[in-house]
Amino acid sequence: MARAAAQDRGPCTSSVPFRAGEGGYHTYRIPAVVKTRTGALLAFAEGRVGGSGDTGGIDLVVRRSADGGCTWGPLTVVAAGHGDTRGNPAPVVDPRTGRLVLLSSYNSGKVTEAQIMRGEATPEQSRRVFVQTSADDGRSFSEPREITASAKLPQWRWYATGPGHALALTRGPYAGRLVVASNHSTSPPPGSADTGQEAKYYGAHAIHSDDGGATWRLGFVDDSYDGVTNSNESLAAELPDGRVYFTSRDQNGAEPGNRLDAYSLDGGSTLARPYAMQHALDEVPVVQSSVLQVHGDAAAPLLFAGPSNPLVREKLAVWRSDDGGATFTKALTLSAQRAAYSDLVQLNRSTVGVLYETGVAGPYETIEFRRLDLAALTG
Repeated sequence: MARAAAQDRGPCTSSVPFRAGEGGYHTYRIPAVVKTRTGALLAFAEGRVGGSGDTGGIDLVVRRSADGGCTWGPLTVVAAGHGDTRGNPAPVVDPRTGRLVLLSSYNSGKVTEAQIMRGEATPEQSRRVFVQTSADDGRSFSEPREITASAKLPQWRWYATGPGHALALTRGPYAGRLVVASNHSTSPPPGSADTGQEAKYYGAHAIHSDDGGATWRLGFVDDSYDGVTNSNESLAAELPDGRVYFTSRDQNGAEPGNRLDAYSLDGGSTLARPYAMQHALDEVPVVQSSVLQVHGDAAAPLLFAGPSNPLVREKLAVWRSDDGGATFTKALTLSAQRAAYSDLVQLNRSTVGVLYETGVAGPYETIEFRRLDLAALTG
């Protein structure tokens, strides 16, 4: 552990674990990052074979860093698509055993999200949910094991875990629980003229495990489907008082703004209130974004990362909340370049890292890892 801590204090500020066109992949997308019990970092992404699109041949890949994200080991395929789509990584460390638990999503490479939402895919082609584990600090993973029956309701069509790190609860009666913020789409009600592709049929939910990932069950389900707020890709953080904070992309709902949030008082089983617009983050466009509760003293902030132009995916920024997500203040803009999906990780008491999609001509040229001094974020 002392060696890992020393490595965390390396002099680097940034690195690029994934670059489009390298390693046999056209594009890398959908980053997720987690710190293992020994201090290693695991950076996950989708390795997209034939292009940058969301369907087709996509492998789930990982690179490992032993020096706090300054350098990265070789690219490893965690779950091969073999022409199908595997992705939406949601990794977490089980606090009881130290094992890595990785949730991901799957669909046939022959169908698109739109086709799945319209109900045109067979159950075998449609979105399914899988879990893998690693007992050797992320050097290797078990084969994907399907948990769709426990995680997805029969009327749901689309499904996505995360993307971004999952959550291990550490406080109160639910300590040890693994929580994966997820999203879905549902089928239209009987007699409706809708196809199911309409954005109002998106909803967020959570799944959780109380036995280290062996079994899973559904937690809360946002099933309003009213078109006012359309919760989509989600992440979660455990606040110092034990509440779970959920942040969600609003997928073109009628209410102005693009970020939603909610709280759970029972480890993600239910919501204390429905998802509501978070107008302190109105600069964020329609995009996945990440959240992290910093561990330290009682005043440690809740951090949020996402692009900061409501019309274009660019200018990745980090916001700070000192009141558990009730309000946010922009703390730092990383660059003016194009930027999209991200994930946050705490490296030590003074440093956090952000793994994010970015580029000059477009946001999907690289996935960069940036080390950030917490003092610069907290003032």
